[in-house]
Amino acid sequence: MVVAGIAAAVLAAAAALFAGARRLLNRSKSLGRAVIRDPAERTRIDPETGAVTSIQAAEISLPAAAIAEIWTPMHLERLARTYWRFLSRCTLDIIRVKYTERERFVCLLFRPFVMLSFKAPEYEMDATRGIVRWRIDKGVLVSKEGRGRGYLEIDVQRRPAGPDGRAILHVEVEVANFYPSLASGIGNWFYANTQSRIHVIVTHGFLRSLARLDLAESRVGRFASLEDVPDPQAPPREPVNAA
Repeated sequence: MVVAGIAAAVLAAAAALFAGARRLLNRSKSLGRAVIRDPAERTRIDPETGAVTSIQAAEISLPAAAIAEIWTPMHLERLARTYWRFLSRCTLDIIRVKYTERERFVCLLFRPFVMLSFKAPEYEMDATRGIVRWRIDKGVLVSKEGRGRGYLEIDVQRRPAGPDGRAILHVEVEVANFYPSLASGIGNWFYANTQSRIHVIVTHGFLRSLARLDLAESRVGRFASLEDVPDPQAPPREPVNAA
């Protein structure tokens, strides 16, 4: 019953996604151009542990002055909020994100139906790189063994401006050490062709949407200056005793 419910939730999200994604991406004029630059092996499933790592990436060409204007911790927070806003909009608000001081809940319509929950975001930023990271907590899309393991991360790297006055933002969205309940309950094939594929479609849509620089207002607004944010560090390692 639990697995069937998970599958139904994923399929409902898929139906909403295909209905809303094109409308959303064609809604307003872009300031730049986004080109998808996924790594060759964008999604990997560890054959021994079942842990999933998935990376989607894009290079966004924008006026250098526009990038300089938004290269602040405030806009990094807005980028984080924009990711969740895009997820809700492209699923016609069937998928909703609920906030508390310490957690984020990705819900199917309402709070009791939590698909994924995350810890509050962690931020890192310097003059050329910004990172926002949510550590995965639990939810019906996470296997029992995967609770409290893994993370979702947006990594933005600012490249030097060219002679044409434009610069590149290299943006990666990574899910690491994720243990999906669909893969453990139904099989890797079903996961790869449902939940994983939906994630890739949504993430590519989000990356393309960034060319508009339509960044949502942060719900929290933690940072005032670059000095308030730690410098980027190496990606977090999964605790050895995680369970």
